[in-house]
Amino acid sequence: MTRPLQNRRVLLVIGGGIAAYKALDLIRRLRERGAQVRPLLTKGAQEFVTPLAAAALAGERAHTDLFDRAEEADIGHIKLARDADAIVVAPATASLMARMATGESSDLAATVLLATTLPILIAPAMNVRMWQHPATQRNLATLRADGVRVVGPNEGAMAEAEFGPGRLAEPAEIADAVEAMLAEARPASGFGFLAGRGATADAPAGPLAGRRILVTSGPTHEPIDPVRYLANRSSGRQGHAIAAAAAAAGAIVTLVSGPVAIPDPPGVQVVAVETAREMLAAVEAALPADLAIFAAAVGDWRPAATRESKIKKDGAAPAPLALVENPDILATIAGRSAGRPRLVVGFAAETDAVLDNARAKIARKGCDLIVANDVSPAGGVMGGTANTVHLVGRDGHVETWPTLDKDEVGRRLIRHFAGLLGA
Repeated sequence: MTRPLQNRRVLLVIGGGIAAYKALDLIRRLRERGAQVRPLLTKGAQEFVTPLAAAALAGERAHTDLFDRAEEADIGHIKLARDADAIVVAPATASLMARMATGESSDLAATVLLATTLPILIAPAMNVRMWQHPATQRNLATLRADGVRVVGPNEGAMAEAEFGPGRLAEPAEIADAVEAMLAEARPASGFGFLAGRGATADAPAGPLAGRRILVTSGPTHEPIDPVRYLANRSSGRQGHAIAAAAAAAGAIVTLVSGPVAIPDPPGVQVVAVETAREMLAAVEAALPADLAIFAAAVGDWRPAATRESKIKKDGAAPAPLALVENPDILATIAGRSAGRPRLVVGFAAETDAVLDNARAKIARKGCDLIVANDVSPAGGVMGGTANTVHLVGRDGHVETWPTLDKDEVGRRLIRHFAGLLGA
């Protein structure tokens, strides 16, 4: 039986963190799936695992030194940057991510990553405070914008007796992400991290090739006066990640987005809107579609009247803010008698009774599937970079996924929806 990574070549860059020991398990799992793994250890990684252990598990020489005389006589770092199908960085430490983001080439790992045109997947792992630091998040945003895939980090206990996001994704999750990346990868059309971003005429068709996909994303803003509005904390990251994954899978994607502060995903048509009524109009204009995914956090209410000038604070009691209900976009599209997408997916961000509310919502809205997540303080911050989702079907069946980076959630959702459309 053919294994999913049969004869695929993976260069595994192992960063210098306590999670480096999991890289040995990752080598084993990739090889079980048929991959040929070539390990590259940073100097820090060698404090936690030995090149001999990595080489023994991989069945390949482990590379460590930029100035290896035997290797560099044949420009070894350039060969490493080219002689593979993909590069995986696990664990990707804060230091290694910073070097990747700034283009530093002070050691073999950074030099190879700077010289490559291969698809790259990173699995970050670090202390929770390091992960949440603005510098790390800026570097992460830069890497994502450059086309680097990200899996994790997961949330859990840390080596320093702390708890939070920063744990290395499990080896099986990383192997799944490698499979997905190689299944979707296209021939490189640029330099460095731009590998795989542009399709070519000879690129293999993805699982959604030719399908028309509609995605909504972000919040809506409902104006009160020229300077104030009602809104919510949605960042748009999840909807944008889904749209990007759909485009990578070959779909023709229209993304209807409320106001967000993140870049447009590559390869999709973006329609920018502000209010719920504008979003509904844009959605209807984008039909027909094979699949509609309503990930936007649409405001349920809007002011009954919008003031034409700024409301002044003059010492008097404020006038009551009368609200009226916004149109229900999900129910409107799911209930269409003509032109209804074949598969209509809603999202439910809940603060309590997540699954009960999701089941009630799928019955009330008439959609085919609900993706539910907990946005209570205990469950996760709305607008964050990770998500824990539950897929709830019309029959009440629930499939719960572990906490994942939103990009990985987007890819997994698209693979799941592609399977449903194919069935």
